[in-house]
Amino acid sequence: MVDAARLKWSWGEVAAHGDQVPLFFYSTLFLEHPEVREMFPVSMAAQRDRLVTALGRVVSDVDNVDALVPFLQQLGRDHRKFAVVADHYPAVGAALLHTLEHFLGAHWTPELEKDWTAAYGIVAEVMSGAAEDSARQTPSWWDAEVVSHDRRAIDLAVIRVVPDQRLDYLPGQSIAVESPYRPRMWRQYSPANAPRPDGTIDFHVRLADAGQVSPALVEFTRPGDRLRLAAPMGTGLVLPDGPPRHVLMLAGGTGLAPLKALTEQIASFQDGRRVYLYWGVRHAGDLYDLPALREFAERSEWFHVVPVVAAGPGPHTGQAVGVALRQARWLDCDVFVCGPPGMVSQSVAALGHAGIPEGQIHWESGVSGLPAEEALS
Repeated sequence: MVDAARLKWSWGEVAAHGDQVPLFFYSTLFLEHPEVREMFPVSMAAQRDRLVTALGRVVSDVDNVDALVPFLQQLGRDHRKFAVVADHYPAVGAALLHTLEHFLGAHWTPELEKDWTAAYGIVAEVMSGAAEDSARQTPSWWDAEVVSHDRRAIDLAVIRVVPDQRLDYLPGQSIAVESPYRPRMWRQYSPANAPRPDGTIDFHVRLADAGQVSPALVEFTRPGDRLRLAAPMGTGLVLPDGPPRHVLMLAGGTGLAPLKALTEQIASFQDGRRVYLYWGVRHAGDLYDLPALREFAERSEWFHVVPVVAAGPGPHTGQAVGVALRQARWLDCDVFVCGPPGMVSQSVAALGHAGIPEGQIHWESGVSGLPAEEALS
């Protein structure tokens, strides 16, 4: 039996050493098992953050099996795109124990080693089992061809791809993308369309500060290039089951993408739902998809789009959530929020303060609990 309190205390002591922890871990792993180095990107900065975040999540939920197991299962399935196999888990476990012993020093006891060994054994078993189950159903990744690259702004492109094999996903989910210009670096993007008969998928990609994958996709990618796509992830923005309710959508920037996919899905139901999309951007020039949205609204009396510009001029200025809450109460609606992390957290708080039930507010709190290279869009 793992002592959860002792595990949490020890991780707190180790995590206090900051960036030294993942640096020591990966140095140990690559020194003892150099064959795994090629599985990782040349720059390890983002990967080091992911390690600390994942370990922190595991430790925080070590006494909450209902939350921990689904997280580990998703983590195991997601690691298939890195070509991780069951034989890699012992090497990672040994490097982890060595790292913990190094930073805990005299506090590293036989009892603590036993706790961490047992905890990691559970982690490895659940992750590898989920990966094996997934391998029986889907490939580790899908190869896809870029069929169009529409540069809508100096810092934004709409990219259409077609996978070699059918890639099924739910509107609102996200898909990790790898470019040959940035090998072994993956970035989560949400399809901007519901699944189509021809299998094509649209991604809205904006250049991100200090990003690695987005510049490759916006500036270098051309029609005919090949990308890799990972299995779809996330359920926070998926349309819930149950009686249909009218829908309020709050988008920030390229957070429009999954909400546009949801709108297409709702259009296929024809169940009487009305959709109100408030799209917030910094400047009017950032409304890169407004003509298409307005054309769709003209053809669909149930769909309404309201552009909101933070720094006018425009008929609606401020934040999307503020404009929406001034215009209606939305208490009987499902509300979907997507955009930069700050916009999402502020919007969710404002919606709750306005009395909208928590169960009716939908957002993606984190795909498998791991940070993307840039904010999810």
